[in-house]
Amino acid sequence: MFTRRSLLSTTAGGITLVTLGSQALAALPKLKQKDTYKVGFAQTESNNPWRLAQTKSMRDEAAKRGWQLVYTDAAGSAAKQVADVRSMIAQRVDVILLAPREEKPLIPAVMEAKRAGIPLFLIDRNVDANLAKAGEDYVAFIGSDFVKEGQQAAEILTKAMNGEAKIIELQGTIGSSPANDRMKGFADYIKDHPGMQIIASQSGDFARDKGRQVFETLYQAHPDATALYSHNDEMTMGAIAAMEAAGKVAGKDLIIASIDGTKDATQALMDGKIEVVVECNPNFGPKAFESIEKYGKGEEIPTWVVNVDRVFTQENAAEYLPEAY
Repeated sequence: MFTRRSLLSTTAGGITLVTLGSQALAALPKLKQKDTYKVGFAQTESNNPWRLAQTKSMRDEAAKRGWQLVYTDAAGSAAKQVADVRSMIAQRVDVILLAPREEKPLIPAVMEAKRAGIPLFLIDRNVDANLAKAGEDYVAFIGSDFVKEGQQAAEILTKAMNGEAKIIELQGTIGSSPANDRMKGFADYIKDHPGMQIIASQSGDFARDKGRQVFETLYQAHPDATALYSHNDEMTMGAIAAMEAAGKVAGKDLIIASIDGTKDATQALMDGKIEVVVECNPNFGPKAFESIEKYGKGEEIPTWVVNVDRVFTQENAAEYLPEAY
């Protein structure tokens, strides 16, 4: 039987639906066991502390092992990231680590690596599971439980607000798995708490200045807001700057739940400006390279290699601060 699958392909005009034959469903590429590997790391962007910490972790681990790291920075462009992966394929790297900017536009890169016989691991962000599957089209997803992060943020914010809040939500990059899942996790939790109402929600693209601008607009439109749920610390810090410029006090006029664990947000947590920061650990190097090594030895890799995260509050922030990035 000739099996067909549709997937997305990037073109100059955007995204096109393409149908592939049975070669798209071929076995997952294997990895020959070697002492050193040539590893491609396709980073999505480098415009915030989390991404810089992640890249440093990758570079440090490659240097520690004596492996070659082929690094690219897509500068926030899904199209460039697809091109970056194609370049790695042309350079015949042994394995690719891909941090996909968005869920659907990076499907062509995943499939092209598979057809080229190069194992690929998704790092920190996922792709659309309807179009590419872990264990079939790529080896595994290495990353956090974003839904759980959203639930944890919602739980602590709900307790802090005694179940009553009018919430502004700053979403991450539209179409990215962290934004989708953090939104879902938070919404799933508060649906059982009718007093917790999201009154405005918009993407700040995981960026500090964009988060500041978006929050400023939303808060002006909804001055009755009493809480902020932000999908990452950079947007949170932008929002706090906007609050202070408006003469408001973060932690009093608005109670804040954030995600990541940056140094700035941890200090703001200690200063009482933020109620809770749910960690999203950026130190992927050791786990990613260990997974590559195991895969090369023929060991079975779970389709989801979970990065375990912590929850930081004003009570334990000082202990974490030396680790913050």
